[in-house]
Amino acid sequence: MPYRWTDDTQGYPAELTLWPHNSLPPAGFAAFILATFTMATLPLYGLLGTVLLWGLLPFLLIALGGLYWALRRNEADRRILEILTLERERMRLVRHNPRGACQEWEGNPYWTRVTLHPKGGPVPFYVTLSGAGREVEIGAFLSEDERKALYDELSTRVRAIASP
Repeated sequence: MPYRWTDDTQGYPAELTLWPHNSLPPAGFAAFILATFTMATLPLYGLLGTVLLWGLLPFLLIALGGLYWALRRNEADRRILEILTLERERMRLVRHNPRGACQEWEGNPYWTRVTLHPKGGPVPFYVTLSGAGREVEIGAFLSEDERKALYDELSTRVRAIASP
């Protein structure tokens, strides 16, 4: 799962780190671009030595450049990191966005409510933290099953902190 607790015991402070899936590693990216270029140039080999080759080649390179740009942009958009720190007296969520400033939320675990919204959020089974006058999302980039598991783990830990 693309999240991890710093401790496996119920000790505090605990830290939860969440990040999006990365299904295309750098070696896979290079192999995909090379394979796409190779397959796209196969029909052009019959046109070697003709003027038509030079008419089609720029469009091939533009398409390959667009694919390269789109994959790099997708990789940059997935550079999200959320860190939730749980202590006896406070909870702190810091979200590092791919472009822009960090977003922070802080609340008391005793008054914090962990909520799972089956419908009505931007994604099904949306997990939020409510407290200190705000409601913030956590793990929206996770899969549906991962958000359900996150909700169970997070609500258990918050209840454990809040109970005397």
